[in-house]
Amino acid sequence: MSFRVLVDDNYHYMDESQRWTQGEYATYAEALAACKRLVDLCLEAGYKAGKTPEALYGYHTMFGDDPFIVEIADSPDTSPGFSAWDHAKARCEELCSRPPQQARLEG
Repeated sequence: MSFRVLVDDNYHYMDESQRWTQGEYATYAEALAACKRLVDLCLEAGYKAGKTPEALYGYHTMFGDDPFIVEIADSPDTSPGFSAWDHAKARCEELCSRPPQQARLEG
C-alpha cells in the first residue's frame, strides 16, 4: 500500500488523540476517492432542505470529518494534495442548489 487516509475530527480541532485511520490504498486516486466519500457522507448527514451552502459548510467545519492523505511508501503517483474543506465548500454549493428531492451527493 502506498497511501494512508487519516481522519481528524473538526469538533476536536488539533486533538490528535481523536484521529483515526480510515484505510490504506495502493494509489493516490483510491485514497482521494475515500476522502471525498467521507466528506460527502458528513455533508449529507448535516443537510436539511432549505439550508444554505454557508450554513452547511459551517456545520462541516465545526463537526465534520477532516480526512487527509499521507504517503506511506515510495509511489509513482504524484499527489497534488487534498483539502477536505475545499471539497466540502464546493459540494455544499452543489448540494444546496438541488431541489430537495434530489439533494443527495453523487460522485
